[in-house]
Amino acid sequence: MPISDKVFFIFRIVNDQSGEVERMLLTLKALHIIGVVVWFSGLFYIGRLFVYHKEAEEKPETERKILQAQFALMEKRLWYAITGPGMVVTLVMGLALIYYFALPAWLMVKIFLVFILLGYHWLCGHIRKQLAEGECSWTGNQLRMFNEVPSLLLITIVFVVVLKSQLSWPLFSIVLIGLIIVIGGTVQFYAKLRKREQSSVSEKLEKGEEPNTKEQS
Repeated sequence: MPISDKVFFIFRIVNDQSGEVERMLLTLKALHIIGVVVWFSGLFYIGRLFVYHKEAEEKPETERKILQAQFALMEKRLWYAITGPGMVVTLVMGLALIYYFALPAWLMVKIFLVFILLGYHWLCGHIRKQLAEGECSWTGNQLRMFNEVPSLLLITIVFVVVLKSQLSWPLFSIVLIGLIIVIGGTVQFYAKLRKREQSSVSEKLEKGEEPNTKEQS
């Protein structure tokens, strides 16, 4: 933060005899955090719904139609009742906080990450519409990987906000890359495991055997 901004900020706090500025600042922070929690909750959940919605295409026709209609309804309600409002509260409270904090370097990094998150949010809305219209070309595996993006953004934003200028970017980048590798490997492992289980179920059905519940899931 430039020296002039620091002086202005300190001047406001010192001359806040009634504590109104500090109280307002804490209120904005609280509302901002609430908005972030709601927004990310919506993004995490809708990503999982996308996976289930897409994989419902593999079900028999009658079951597929019921599941796809249900998932489309759940996605719509989640999008407009939780994810969207959470984003609005987060952005409005965040902009209000900028008035108090000005623009230190760590905050500029956070804003850059928020722009990436907004792009992810927009893409989620696009995918939701494609799934509702039955025109989504994403695979279940791709959607699983896509669903991990907000997790990585959340981890990065939290470290930036908490550590600020003390954050060691070289070390943090190594940790982040490690997380990406672990997440990617886990998704690929699950995809292979699921494919093997489905093959097992198909073989048993061909032989007239009854597959167990675990293999059908």
